[in-house]
Amino acid sequence: MLGKGYDLEAGGASEPLYPGMVESPDLRWALIHKIYVILSVQIAMTAAVAAFVVKVRGVSEFFVSSKAGLALYIFLLVLPLIVLCPLRYYHQKHPVNLLLLGVFTVAISFAVGMTCAYTSGKVIFEAAILTAVVVISLTAYTFWAAKRGHDFNFLGPFLFSAVMVLILFSLIQVFFPLGKISEMIYGGLASLVFSGYIIYDTDNIIKRYTYDEYVWAAVSLYLDVINLFLSLLRVLRAADN
Repeated sequence: MLGKGYDLEAGGASEPLYPGMVESPDLRWALIHKIYVILSVQIAMTAAVAAFVVKVRGVSEFFVSSKAGLALYIFLLVLPLIVLCPLRYYHQKHPVNLLLLGVFTVAISFAVGMTCAYTSGKVIFEAAILTAVVVISLTAYTFWAAKRGHDFNFLGPFLFSAVMVLILFSLIQVFFPLGKISEMIYGGLASLVFSGYIIYDTDNIIKRYTYDEYVWAAVSLYLDVINLFLSLLRVLRAADN
């Protein structure tokens, strides 16, 4: 329990994270710390699994060269969507939430690994560096802006609409490939959308997520980071080719 060891009536020594904050800043900082620890573990797990898929060529070849491997790969692509339903329902039930989170992260990691397996190391490195810089910069900006009273909750409907457009564009790309220029345009737009989601979800972590929603908050931010990385990878890969 996050509240253990804190005096709610006396409050904490930390300054409020945003104007008008009525809860204990120390409690909110404890929640933020827990979320970012989980996120760090997820990213480390994704990097490890993706590196394994890239380095052990037999893994990626198995997925694409045999019917069993292809079926398993499709299952791993669909698995995160399947796991999201029980994860949403049990996201406050420990330790079931962490077990489901682990399965979700590993499945996503294999998908990232398969994408990286057919991408040059230089492009992967550039995308990873850019992702780290963007995530750190936007996180710092959001905390700075929240401290000065800015609120980004209004971004939600616009970002959701933008994701729907990206999904439709992806479907069009599957049936009617539009070439490298369209790949770069799609990747650039997706990078902007998920950069907006990083700001939006970070703002929610600062102000709105409850203390029992740390797993769901970590999932949201993790998906933002992974999608930003894949979008940048798409742009750089198209440019490199």
